[in-house]
Amino acid sequence: MRTPTLSASTRRTVLALAGTAALAVSSFAAAVPAGASTTPTVYSKGGTSWVRSCATLAKGDTMSCQALRVTSTVQAVHPLGITPNATPSGFGPGDLLSAYKLGANGGAGQTIAIVDAYNDPSAESDMAVYRSQYGLPACTKASGCFKQVSQTGSSTLPANNSGWAGEISLDLDMVSAIAPNAKIVLVEAKTASNANLGTAVNEAVKLGAKFVSNSYGGPESSADASYDTSYYNHPGVVVTVSAGDSAYGAQYPASSKYVTSVGGTALKRDSSARGWSESVWSTSSSEGTGSGCSAYDAKPTWQKDTGCAKRTVSDVSAVADPATGVAVYQTYGGSGWAVYGGTSASSPIIAGVYALAGTPSTGSTPASFPYAHTGSLNDVTTGSNGSCSPSYLCTAGVGYDGPTGLGTPNGTAAFAG
Repeated sequence: MRTPTLSASTRRTVLALAGTAALAVSSFAAAVPAGASTTPTVYSKGGTSWVRSCATLAKGDTMSCQALRVTSTVQAVHPLGITPNATPSGFGPGDLLSAYKLGANGGAGQTIAIVDAYNDPSAESDMAVYRSQYGLPACTKASGCFKQVSQTGSSTLPANNSGWAGEISLDLDMVSAIAPNAKIVLVEAKTASNANLGTAVNEAVKLGAKFVSNSYGGPESSADASYDTSYYNHPGVVVTVSAGDSAYGAQYPASSKYVTSVGGTALKRDSSARGWSESVWSTSSSEGTGSGCSAYDAKPTWQKDTGCAKRTVSDVSAVADPATGVAVYQTYGGSGWAVYGGTSASSPIIAGVYALAGTPSTGSTPASFPYAHTGSLNDVTTGSNGSCSPSYLCTAGVGYDGPTGLGTPNGTAAFAG
């Protein structure tokens, strides 16, 4: 595995990336007809700016992807490259494996599914560039390693969408980084509705995936219990879901009692024995990892925190801060190498870690696994994503907290049944 490095004195220059998706203020903005004109909203933190990849909802969409695309940065956050669209900036596979104490070349014998909405016509070719850049094995349709299907398993794919293409590239690259020898199935829903994305989850399981990553979310509703039963209740299958990018507040399907809810951190190198440190990802502009107490979904038996009578978000976490983001290669709606963040990064990372830990046993509840191995996680104890009561729902501390759950991977032991 090759990870390009430069001297510590190298500073990253402005990373300007073209995007063709119409973007709006919030991932929960009112539905906007496809093609409507909106002004992109730029968010920032410490000199890094980004936009939401899927903020504008097409008619009928109820879910938004949680991918955040960096548009510019002037800070030397990562020791990787400085030239936009030529050398990748952002954390690469070697960085992520180091931060989370994961072995290289993992995933053999496993199938990981990515569920997203709409189609990315460049998914396979873009993933090939990412994998080649970092010396990862090829994963193609021709070899049987990669499959790209509709929500019904058909080769007739939904309409192209440049915003969701960024999400798809992020998901495929993160699974490639963590579990490069796994097979990958990309299941594309025809719209970003609860029903269509849920149908795509069922199709992913039908196709044999034991690990299904979902990097999308929307407001909770009284219908969530029925969605749980219809789409997310898959014993013996890992279903990871992004906790959200709008700071404190629970989203669905992250609040489903049947999934592993994945929060987000800011990841930085340091001089500690681990070599890395993490804190809650948040900004002053109400951007940051989601967390909170569900208004509708019942509390699973394995979750023991006492400040929330229903399901608490999150379970575990991984890097999501765009200011400490990951390298992604995207050409449909992008112009090559980019830096991405959001809990859309942390969900596929955690799905990949589960795959490294081994296939869950038949009938098991993979979301409960980390709760039986809390000592095998990096406890994140600093940072907050808002104001709340009780405070642990939005503020990190020793042990369990909402924004980062039980912590981040420290090897794979916490993710094995």
